[in-house]
Amino acid sequence: MTAVTDHDHTDHMERMDHTSDYTGDYTSDFETGLTAADPTPDAQRGPDGVPRRDATGKEPADTAERPEVRKATEAAAPAEGAAETENVPHARVREQREPADDGPATEDGPAADDDVWDDGLIARRVTETAKAAVPVLETRGPGAPPPAPLAYDGPLRSRLDALRELVGLSRTRLDSTALAEAGRVLDEAAARRRLSGQHTVVALAGATGSGKSQLFNALAGVAISETGVRRPTTAAPIACSWSDGSAALIDRLGIPGRLRRRPVHNPEADAQLRGLVLIDLPDHDSAAVQHREQVDRILKLVDAVIWVVDPEKYADAVLHERYLRPMAGHAEVMFIVLNQTDRLPGEATDQVLDDLRRLLDDDGIALGEYGDPGATVLALSALTGDGIGELREVLGQFVSERGAAARRVAADVDSAAARLRPVYATGRRAGLSEEARDEFAARLADAVGATAAGEAAERAWRRNANRACGTPWLRLWRWHHKRGEPPTGRLQQAQPEVEATARQRVEQAVRTVSERASAGLPGPWAQAVREAAVRGSQGLPEALDELAARAGLPPGRPPRPGWWPVAVFAQAAMTLLQVVGGLWLVGQISGVMAPNLGVPVLLMVAGIVGGPLVEWGCRMAARGPARRYGLEAERRLREAAAGCGRARVLDPVAAELLRYQEVREQYGRVTQANAGAV
Repeated sequence: MTAVTDHDHTDHMERMDHTSDYTGDYTSDFETGLTAADPTPDAQRGPDGVPRRDATGKEPADTAERPEVRKATEAAAPAEGAAETENVPHARVREQREPADDGPATEDGPAADDDVWDDGLIARRVTETAKAAVPVLETRGPGAPPPAPLAYDGPLRSRLDALRELVGLSRTRLDSTALAEAGRVLDEAAARRRLSGQHTVVALAGATGSGKSQLFNALAGVAISETGVRRPTTAAPIACSWSDGSAALIDRLGIPGRLRRRPVHNPEADAQLRGLVLIDLPDHDSAAVQHREQVDRILKLVDAVIWVVDPEKYADAVLHERYLRPMAGHAEVMFIVLNQTDRLPGEATDQVLDDLRRLLDDDGIALGEYGDPGATVLALSALTGDGIGELREVLGQFVSERGAAARRVAADVDSAAARLRPVYATGRRAGLSEEARDEFAARLADAVGATAAGEAAERAWRRNANRACGTPWLRLWRWHHKRGEPPTGRLQQAQPEVEATARQRVEQAVRTVSERASAGLPGPWAQAVREAAVRGSQGLPEALDELAARAGLPPGRPPRPGWWPVAVFAQAAMTLLQVVGGLWLVGQISGVMAPNLGVPVLLMVAGIVGGPLVEWGCRMAARGPARRYGLEAERRLREAAAGCGRARVLDPVAAELLRYQEVREQYGRVTQANAGAV
C-alpha cells in the first residue's frame, strides 16, 4: 500500500492557496449560476456530500474502477484511523481556470497541467476553503422585489419628451441617417430607465499595455481579468458586481454568465462600492476588429467610463480623436486614470499629469477641479497599489450619488442635439414676411393683367359716358369710324405670346417667393419649402386665367351714375335748340315766317356750343367715377389672383414654415440645459 507523503500534502495545500485566488472559477450563483469545480455528480452523493456506495459496499464504477483511486484510498484509510473515514472516497480535484478571452489556455496556465488525484478529505477542504474565500451571491427568490427602476428628474424627462416629439415631427422631412443617433438615444434612455437605479455601470477602457485589467483586478481584490504580455489580453468584456440585482444591466451589455464575477469579500470595500458594476473592456486599439467593435458598442451603454492611460500612450491620437474628443460632452461621467506611475521617476508624474490635462483641455473636456463639474483625473499604480485607495474613494462617492445614469443620458441628449443643430438652427431669421407676400400677390396680378384690366374698365366707363352725354352728331361720326373695332367693356382673349409671357411671370413669382421663404432655413427645411411651392404652382397659370375671366369686367355696359339722366336731358335740349333754330331759319328763308335772324341764329349757336360744353362737362364729371370703376375692377382681379396664389402656394409654404417653427421650439426644449440656446 502506498501512503500519502508530507510532500504530497504540501503540494495539495499549495494548490488550495492557488485555487482560492481565482474567484471566477468558484463563483457561486452570479445571477446566471457559476458552478464550483467538483466533478462528482449530485446523483452519486449522499446527504453528507460523500459519494454513495452500491449495495455491495463498493464505490461507483467511475470511481472504484480507477486503480489510482483505489491505491490512494488504501493509503489514506490508516492515516485517518476512524471507521467513518472508511466510507469517504478519494475525489478527483482538477484545477479549472477558464481564460477570460475564451481562447486557448496559455502554456503556463492551469489547462496545461496533468490531472491530479488527491485524497477526498483534502479535496473537500480545498473546495471549502475556496468557497469561503469567495462571497456567495445572494439569490433572489421568485417573490423578491426587483431593484427599483431608474427615475429621471423633471427637466430630463421634459428634454426626452421634446426629443421624441422632435423626431416624430421630422421623420417626413429628414432622412433616417440624420435622426438615427437621436432615435438611439431615446431607445437607450427608455431601456436604461426600466432597469435598476441602484447600480452604476462603469467601464474600464484603455489601450494595450495600459494596465486596465491589472487595475480591474486591484479594485476587485482578486485576479479576475487575465493580465500578461500577450496582446490583446482581454478578448471579451468581463463584469464584476459589488451587489445583487445587476443581472438585467449586464444582460443589456451582452456579457454572458461565464464572464461575470464577484469581488473578494471585503466588508469595507463592499460597503464603499456597493452598487458598482465594473466592466473590463477589450483594448480599444486592439488589432482584432471584433474587440474594437465590442468597445464601441459597450461604451454607448454604460453609465460611466474610466479611461486608463499609461505614460507612453496617454497622448495617443487614436484615443483622443476617436474617443475623448467626441465624448467631450460626457466629462461628468468620465475618469482619466494615469496608470503605471511607478515607472516615472521623481516629479515626472506631475509633469505627465499636467500635459495630460492640457490635452484634455484641447479636446474640449471640462475637468472637475475646484468643485466644478467635469472629468476626474487621477494618477496611480495598479502594480504597487499606490493611489488605488483614492480611486476607490472617488469611485465610491460617485456610485453612492446614484446620478451617473441620468447624467449619461443627459449628455447623450446633448450630443444628439449638437449633431442635429445644423438641420434645425442656422442662427438666421427665417420666415415669410408681409413684404414678400405682397410682392408675390403683385407679381401674380401683373401676370394676370390686373392693371390693364382696370385701365380697360376705366376706358369702358368713359366710353359709355360719351355715348350717353355726347352730341348726336359726334356720336354718329365716332360710330361710323369705329364700327369695325371689337366691342369694348370685355376682356379679350390673350394671344399665345401673351399667354407665354404670363406663364413665365407666374413661374418667376413662385421662384422668388420660395427663395425668400426658404432663406435662413436649414437645408432640409428649405428644400421642403421649395418643393411645397413648386407643387402648388402646378396649374396656377390656368387657374389665374379662369379667375380673370370670372372676376374681370362684367358683361354689358358699366353702371351709370345718378346725374346721367340730367346730362342726357341737357344734351337733348341742346340738340332741340339746334333743330328749332334751324327750322326757324328755314321758315324765314321760305317766307313762311317773318324775317328775324337774331332769334333762330341765337338758338342754333346755343345748341351748337352747348352740346360740346355739356359733353365736356360730362367727361370731367365722369373722370372720378370712371377711375373708381377701373380701380375696383383692378382690385377685384388682384384679390382673386392673390387668393388663388395664397391657396396654391403661400398656404403650403406657410404650413412648412409652421412645422419648422414647431420643431424649432421642440429643439429649444431639448437644448434648454445647454449654454448656447438656439
